Amino acid sequence: MPLTDTSIRKTKASDKPLKLSDGAGLYLLLNPNGSRWWRFDYRNGGKRKTLSMGTYPDTGLADAREKRNEARRLLAAGVDPGEHRKATKAAGAERAANSFAVIAEEWLAKQAGRMAPATLEKARWTFDDLVFPWMGDRPIADIDPPEVLRLLRRIEDRGAHETAHRTKQRCGQVFRYAIATHRASRDPTADLRGALTPAKTTHRAAVTDPLKVGELLRAIDGYAGSFVVRCALKLAPLVFARPGELRQAEWSEVDMEAALWRIPAGKMKVREEHAIPLSPQAVAVLRELKPLTGNGRFVFPSERSRQRPMSDGTVNAALRRMGFDKDTMTGHGFRAMASTRLNEMGWAPDVIERQLAHAERNKVRAAYNRAQYMDERKRMMQAWADYLDGLRVAVIPAVPAASNRLLTADTLRR
Repeated sequence: MPLTDTSIRKTKASDKPLKLSDGAGLYLLLNPNGSRWWRFDYRNGGKRKTLSMGTYPDTGLADAREKRNEARRLLAAGVDPGEHRKATKAAGAERAANSFAVIAEEWLAKQAGRMAPATLEKARWTFDDLVFPWMGDRPIADIDPPEVLRLLRRIEDRGAHETAHRTKQRCGQVFRYAIATHRASRDPTADLRGALTPAKTTHRAAVTDPLKVGELLRAIDGYAGSFVVRCALKLAPLVFARPGELRQAEWSEVDMEAALWRIPAGKMKVREEHAIPLSPQAVAVLRELKPLTGNGRFVFPSERSRQRPMSDGTVNAALRRMGFDKDTMTGHGFRAMASTRLNEMGWAPDVIERQLAHAERNKVRAAYNRAQYMDERKRMMQAWADYLDGLRVAVIPAVPAASNRLLTADTLRR
């Protein structure tokens, strides 16, 4: 039977907590000390949860029911009301419950298990620095295309055209999430197609000429900075992982006996576990480093704290220190270096792409590629390490034997 103000006032505290039910999950908890708390019980994701709705009589019966009804509307839209409250507090008490910032915080929380940490960090920076100061407090349903365009033009005016496009993409994801959870009716970024200055495609600088590669390798061998950074520089061309994957490598992921580095799916851009065969040259770099950092979590820890990995600008800063400017070589350039040279050396494109951990659009082909090519990848990584050794001493190795060249996917299946 639903509660009334009269029945609430007449009920006296006892030596045990009493629950006065109003229905649909709402009840008033009457404690022995006389305090009266509104509570709402609900289930989400198979788990029973409880949400506080205030105290009586500060929160009256009608207000408590309205709060319960709002929580039930959120549940019907697939939103956990408890998580929604946390996001609201995180975005600031002054922000409206359906402001862009609150809903963006919710969306970010849901990406934690889907995005790579570095990608999530960039998304948060985009919102915190570029969006929230100008649009965060606005009710998301009231935001129109001209308002979003003004925000993006502010970014464009700095010459950051690619950042403007990425910001538009992130905002669009939040608007679409708001539509899915019944808090907005349209995505204003959809009306801005063609409104921004096209971003110029710029390829990351990389050294690919064999003689120049040899010069780079010799410069790395003579690097006079941190020993940990020098090891990262030496390992980078041997494994050609993405810079974020390299700097966040953990000793628990490396099996030196099996000569294999397994990167968990959560760290990968394509969200799939990736295995990198380690040549003896790569294992030697790791064995040399292990006495220094092997008692910690990260292979390449930060100089400031062993609990954190090396910062994302460390390798690029070391390259600049060695005389390689941003238009000549970058940390990401080791991937382009390997891809260019291995393709020219005749290794099968499928094998190279798999080792680079590039996403395969064809799902059937992707499943096949994940299960295949490991033996060929091991041979390729060993041949690549040997090739680099030759370049290091200014000797350009001969093109691999025909048996190792131009291997097609059909050849590999035999």
